[in-house]
Amino acid sequence: MAYIGVIGTGYVGSVSGACLADFGNFVTCVDKDEEKIEALQKGLIPIFEPGLDAVVERNVRAGRLRFTTDLSATVKTHQIVFIAVGTPSAEDGSADLQYVEAAARETGRSMEGYTVVVDKSTVPIGTGRKVIQWIEEELHRRGRDIPFDVVSNPEFLREGSAVYDFTHPDRVVIGTEGETARKIMKDVYRSLYLNETPFIETNLESAEMIKYAANAFLAVKITFINEIANLCEKVGANVQDVAKAIGRDGRIGSKFLHPGPGYGGSCFPKDTRALVNIGRALNEPLGIVETTIAGNEKQKLRMVDKIEVGLGSLSGKIIALLGLAFKANTDDMRESPALTIAEGLVKRGARLRLWDPAAMKEAAWRLEALREGEGLDTPTEQKLYFAEDEYDALTGASALVLLTEWNQLRNLDLSRVKSLLTSPCFFDLRNIYKREEVEAAGLRYYGVGQP
Repeated sequence: MAYIGVIGTGYVGSVSGACLADFGNFVTCVDKDEEKIEALQKGLIPIFEPGLDAVVERNVRAGRLRFTTDLSATVKTHQIVFIAVGTPSAEDGSADLQYVEAAARETGRSMEGYTVVVDKSTVPIGTGRKVIQWIEEELHRRGRDIPFDVVSNPEFLREGSAVYDFTHPDRVVIGTEGETARKIMKDVYRSLYLNETPFIETNLESAEMIKYAANAFLAVKITFINEIANLCEKVGANVQDVAKAIGRDGRIGSKFLHPGPGYGGSCFPKDTRALVNIGRALNEPLGIVETTIAGNEKQKLRMVDKIEVGLGSLSGKIIALLGLAFKANTDDMRESPALTIAEGLVKRGARLRLWDPAAMKEAAWRLEALREGEGLDTPTEQKLYFAEDEYDALTGASALVLLTEWNQLRNLDLSRVKSLLTSPCFFDLRNIYKREEVEAAGLRYYGVGQP
């Protein structure tokens, strides 16, 4: 059993801490937010992530998982310290490392014996070296010479399936030059190692690059199929058939070839911008990634144009938006296409009725400025209505716009949908439905990349 401290109880920290405890380790999760820690101690999970509550409850009950605000005591009593704090985007697109630096320095101020410090947060290439420097500076101030190793161990978690991804990973990346640290990390992930999960052992910089390269490639793939979808609409091709066929090519693969309103969330937008920033700083511009970022923002706005073309003038039109989170099975609306699309529709005069199975609370504050009319010629609180359920959102609307592929939105009662709408417009921006079934219900169907 390894004794692990996890600094940060956000998305990565809470999932990593709980799952590491489920591997049989003793884990203490630390956060300076007292309210969050109190909630976790009561079994209340601050994020929406299917299955996480059961993992937390099971390991708290077994005595392998606990939560505290005392970072110093945790570092002193745990040989392994995971840094899992946020790295938000700065104004120039670079990753803000202030929380990583604070965690590293506090670790240096508190450690008493050999410690393995693990970067779990997504950080720019070269951050591991900075973590070493920050810890050494704190040890020097203390007049102490305590050995330690720094490891880059990036996460590859998909929101909505993070517990499964952590416990059934495609690979585990361990970046370090310390042989002792390498052995300790293999012990941390012993259950995966015994199950023959591929382990990629490399240096700090390579491990850091792996994370950024993986996310950038997936973002490129999404934007590529979206651009092909847009061309399909112009030439009369069906992008779903195109994607299915090219996905059969083993060199391409079928995953992430699903056209839609653009990518969002906490990873792809932030990581692509950070990677572009790194490339520019080193005079190695990443043209493909830069174009991907621009193309993704264009795709979101293109959806607004699509809706306006289908409905005509949006002035005074009531539009139902179903699905606000950036993807299904999460309440995360960070950089969700729904935010850009909602703003675009309202600025063109539309009124919105909104609903999401999990993201209504987050939508209320993320859309606060829009609800109060900031930046609008005619501010009014009536611009937005937060519905009770999906059918309440449809009542009296001129169109349904499906933005997130929640399971419960995959099987709508189309006859009821038709009866609730004032005009029969169905915008399926995730291509969930078949045109024939929607049109059979008397609705006009608008997909993405379909003739």
